Order: sequence, then C-alpha cells, then structure tokens
Amino acid sequence: MQIAIVGSGYVGLVTAACLADSGNHVVAIDNDRAKIEALRSGRCPFFEPGLEELAGKNMRSGRLRFSTDLARGVADARVIFLAVGTPPRADGSADLSAIESAAVEVARGLTGPAILVTKSTVPVGTGARLEALIAANTPHRCPVVSNPEFLKEGSALSDFLRPDRVVIGADDPAAGDEIAELHQPFVRNNKPILRMGRAAAELTKYAANAYLATRISFINEIADVCEHLNVDVNDVRRGIGSDQRIGHHFLYPGLGYGGSCFPKDVQALASFGRAAGADCQLLEAVHRRNLAQGQRMVRRVLDRLGENLAGKRLAAWGLAFKPETDDVREAPALTVIEALLKAGAQVAVHDPRAMESARRVLGERVTYHPEPYAALQDADALLILTEWMEFRSPDFRRIAAMLRQPLIFDGRNLYAAATMRRYNFEYYSVGRPPVAMQRDDVKT
Repeated sequence: MQIAIVGSGYVGLVTAACLADSGNHVVAIDNDRAKIEALRSGRCPFFEPGLEELAGKNMRSGRLRFSTDLARGVADARVIFLAVGTPPRADGSADLSAIESAAVEVARGLTGPAILVTKSTVPVGTGARLEALIAANTPHRCPVVSNPEFLKEGSALSDFLRPDRVVIGADDPAAGDEIAELHQPFVRNNKPILRMGRAAAELTKYAANAYLATRISFINEIADVCEHLNVDVNDVRRGIGSDQRIGHHFLYPGLGYGGSCFPKDVQALASFGRAAGADCQLLEAVHRRNLAQGQRMVRRVLDRLGENLAGKRLAAWGLAFKPETDDVREAPALTVIEALLKAGAQVAVHDPRAMESARRVLGERVTYHPEPYAALQDADALLILTEWMEFRSPDFRRIAAMLRQPLIFDGRNLYAAATMRRYNFEYYSVGRPPVAMQRDDVKT
C-alpha cells in the first residue's frame, strides 16, 4: 500500500519505519528540512533503541523515503497518517492549529480518494472537524479515522510491532476495515483490534494516559504518607500490587511523570472535559500532585544542606524524563536542577543519552560530564534523577571517595537501605525511611 505520514517526529518516524517493514511503501514528510536531510543520510534526530537501524534497512529496500514536499508526498497515497504535534496552550487545552493546517494541506494535495488517519493525540470531536476541513478543500472523498498510538519511549518499536491492542475509531466502516487490514501483520499474536466510533477512540487515548498518570501520582502520594509515618513504601507497593485487580505497573514512587504525553494529556483531558460540563477534580489533583513531587526532593536537599546553596556543588545522574531516551520534555530532573540552580548551587550532570537535549534547555549553567564518576569530583552530594540501568549497581566505594561527604538523594529509589548502610552513606529516597551514616566518618 502507498502510505504518507505527515510529521516525522517520534510517533511519525516509528510508524513510518514499522509500516515500511511490513511491506508498504511509505513516504515520511516533515517541513523541517534539516531533519529530513538527517534522515536521508541515515541519522535519526532523536534516540530510540533500534529505530535508526530499522529505518535504514527500509530506506535501502526502497520502501521508505523522506520528503519536505507534502503535496507531492500525499498525491498518490491511499492512506495518510497525521502525526503532528498538539502542544498544550497556557490553559492546558490542546493547540490544534498545526494538525488543522496539515489537514488542509493534505486535502489540497489529494489527487484521488484517500483515508486520513490521526495518530496525533486530539480532543474528542477533532476527527469531525478535520473531516469538515478536508471536504471544504478537496472534491475527493477522504474519511477520517482515529488510530491513537500507545508507544512508550524506549520500547516504541516493540510496542508498534507487538501491540497490546490496536484501537481503530471510524464512523465510516469501510475506511475502518482498510486501516484494520493495514494492522493485521502486527496482531498475529492474537492481540485484539478494537473497533469503535471515532469519538470513543479519541477519548480512549486520553483516558489511557490519564489513568497511568493517576497511578504514578497515587503511589507518590502514598509515599508521602509513608514518610510521615516512618513506613517503607516498597512494602506497601508490594502489598497492593500483589492484588491482581491492581498489579505492579506504574506503581513506582519517584520524581513524578514527564515526557511529551502524560503532562499535556492529563491537562488537555481535564480542559475539554470541563468545557463539556464534566467535573474533573481527580485529573486536576493528579496534575497538581505531579507538579509538587519534584519540589519535595528539592525541599529535602535544602533541609539537609541549607536554604542557600551558594558554594555547594551537586552531582546529578540522569536528565531524560525516563531511561532509554534522550527526551527531556517535562523531565522532572530538569525541574529539580532548575530549583537547585536558583538556590545558588553549582550542578554537575551526567546522562547516557540526554546531555545534548538538556544543553538546549540548561545551556552552560551546569557542567556536563560524559562519564558519571567525573561529575562526582568534590560534590557535596549525589542526586539520582533518572533510573538508567547503569546507575543501579555503581561502585559505591568510588562514589564515597569522590564526594566531599557520602550523601545521596535518590529520586528513583534505586538502592537498598541495607546497601547504603553497608557503605556508610547518608541516604534519602522517596517514601522510605532515611539512612543515617556514622557522623565521625563525614569528610571535612
């Protein structure tokens, strides 16, 4: 099948590479010329495990190409995917200007009937709005189908190639049939293709992300209760997670959620829910809890080291909002670092993948270290801000020797209290009792 994908960002590029890999001929389109040139040369503009290799394989086969010419790209396409950003406005609502503009451009470029598929996360009713815009700008029939993505950064290829489910929202049954057929190669493991109305599919994406975000905010609130009652949140988490009605997924206390989806989608769902007359108190509380979570770690640092951090040097391991990505959008790590800088601290940072992304936000206000231990030299404390695997079993003796004092603030609960006691660290984590060190071992 001839397929065009408008938008070569995270979702668009993963979709393009995977659909090409199943035998389709795909053109991925973007108005960012530098991005397209990088992709044509075999370089992915962001890090996602395996994506650069899969895209390169399908480019060499001739099934995947890249273009900045939208009209030419969609002219012969039977299916056109829209993977255009829907960023939040100041009030939390989704800004649909880019996707609406793209739909109009697509309509004007059509040379025959086609199907437009929204991969972008859009409020309920957007599909109907896009269908009206298309009808006003082309004589060709072009129904709009909602096919929301459920990709996790760091495992996006697996999520697309072996999905838990495929959601197809179509008010035109024949168009829905074609999109279901397009996804058949990816559900040979008997996972379902769920057919529903377009509005239901649009809401499903928001509801899924909001529920997962709610679980994160919930366990972080329980962690707060645990700290006040001197209870280990890990015991509580295991106790409730073993209930098969609840499970363990997304019940990991930490610095809160970040990235390009959860923060904006929770706010957008609350926004269009309120506009429709719904009472969205829970969603609003989830968002507030998440905003507060990073500040709780900052407060702990200030309580321990003093309100004025001038003259203090802090080492931070982790910048990305989660491991296996270089994405720092809404990253809790950056929120923490910004607050520490405001308090006067010098901050030395390391991340396996996200330092260049972070540099675009933090500039030269921090120092960047390609090797994690280099960031520790003469630091007053180590902060764990992203749970990269390589941070889970470090050389604790080396850490203690390089720090001015053996002090760790762990925002991701990577280390066991027994381990911290064995190496004589002073250790603060999330929802667990602190670990004290022998005061006569403190370096001066």
